Parts: sequence; structure tokens; C-alpha cells
Amino acid sequence: MNYRHAFHAGNFADVFKHALLARLLLYLARKETPFRVVDTHAGEGAYDLAGEEAERSPEWRDGIARLADLSGAGEEVRALLAPYLAVVGPLDASGRPASYPGSPSIARALMREQDRAIFCELRDDAYAALRARFSRDRRIKTLRLDGYLAAGAFVPPKERRGLVLIDPPFERKDEFAALFAAFHAAWRKWPTGIYALWRPIKAGSDASAFRDAFRAAGVERALNLELSVGGETGRLARTGLVVVNPPFVFEDEARALLAFLAARLAQGAGAGYAVEWLTGEEAAPRHRDSR
Repeated sequence: MNYRHAFHAGNFADVFKHALLARLLLYLARKETPFRVVDTHAGEGAYDLAGEEAERSPEWRDGIARLADLSGAGEEVRALLAPYLAVVGPLDASGRPASYPGSPSIARALMREQDRAIFCELRDDAYAALRARFSRDRRIKTLRLDGYLAAGAFVPPKERRGLVLIDPPFERKDEFAALFAAFHAAWRKWPTGIYALWRPIKAGSDASAFRDAFRAAGVERALNLELSVGGETGRLARTGLVVVNPPFVFEDEARALLAFLAARLAQGAGAGYAVEWLTGEEAAPRHRDSR
């Protein structure tokens, strides 16, 4: 995958990840007490889908653009998607928003006055854009820092509530191992926090070993979510998110969202989704669906 996320912004993997991220943040906001968000690989914060990169690889057309018309979506799915789509903003006739919000922009939109966030980015140009975007928000600190170090450096937060999002670019050959190692170091310091770990799922990848690592480490309550859009080979068609310590309602919300997204974002045979616990007493496939 190209490190510059502008090539992929608003694609099916972003819709999957960000719709679920919004649900986690909304749950944290149910209590009056503050929470903190740590985004380890924050990127630029938002992306111009009319820019050169997006125009060269308009993956958003098979992602966010397919949510321009929610006809056929039930009332529950509409309600679950509403906060995410409100942050995205109005879509034009082609299904393109004025800009597509990255995870930092989604976090800022759903944070309250008492909440705080730390956004980390290592690449110089992306960090410059990130810092400029959030420099006037006193709730947010942007750091030019290796996200894998950040995961363990800022936990437990003083708020004792919050979310750590680890969403790396997956350019390194050892990315799965690095991702799990960063999570594990943070989890050992703060085992009660919510963690969301995103990954692409490709043929021949280390995805199975990555999932097995949670079991081997004794991580309790790790929920694995996957979405496949199917279709032709040779491109990314499947993505996953492992959520550790998910809110009580999150499993059911994820199942409803993924059933809809698997159908709406499908690009061919093999589209489907999975919701399963990797660890804990619940650890058994709850739902796997493919077409």
C-alpha cells in the first residue's frame, strides 16, 4: 500500500474503520467524565478527494460515494451511520464530500470540551498538515513521533478512560509484529483501555499469526471484525479491525453495520463480513457471512 493515504482516502476500508471508530467514541461520550484519544498514525487529518492523488486513484467512488443514497438501509443502520456521516458532511452529485475526514477529524468532531487527544505522525509533510489543522484546538496535542512508541508512552492517561487507535501504513515487512508489539506494551500498562487495531488482509499475509498473538498473550475480550468487498484479485479487498475491551453494545452495532456495508460496498464475488471473539469466554465465531 502507498504510504500517502490521499491515494486511498474514503475507500471501503476507511468507511469500515471510521464508521466503527465513531461508535466507540460515542460510547465513551455517554459518561460525563472525560476521556482521551491516542491516534498513533494520524496522517494529515483530512483529505481533498478532488486533489491529484485522489484523482489518480479514486477509490472513494467505491467507498464513501456508495453511502450517498441510503435507500434500502433500515432505520437501525441509518442511526448507526448518522454520526459518522455527519462528520463527513454533505456529498455532491458524484458522492464526494468537500473533504474526507481522517480519524483525527472524526475524533475531534465527537470529543467534548473536557476530552483530550494526542495525534502522532512521523512523516514530515503529513505532520505539517496535521499540526496546522489542529493547532488552535487546545484539547489536542500533535506530535512528530513514531506511533509505535506513542502507543505505550501515553498510557494510562490521567483521565483513566479512552481509546488508542493504531492504524499504521503497512509498508514494513514486519508490520503485523510491530503493530502487536506496540499494542501489547501499551495493554500491559493499561489493560482496561479500549484499543482499536486496523490492518489490511491480503493473501499470504501474517494476518492469522497476528490474530493468534492475542490468544497467546492472554488478552481478554478481543473482538475481531472483518469486511471483504470481494471482486477481482490483485488489489486490497479485505480489511480488519481488532477491538480490545469493546463497549457492551459494540458487538451488536458492528454486526448490523457490517451486514449492511458488506452488501452496499460489494465489488464482486466473495464479499462478506466476520464478527468473532478472539479471546475470552465468548471466543467463538458469532457470525461469518460471504457471498
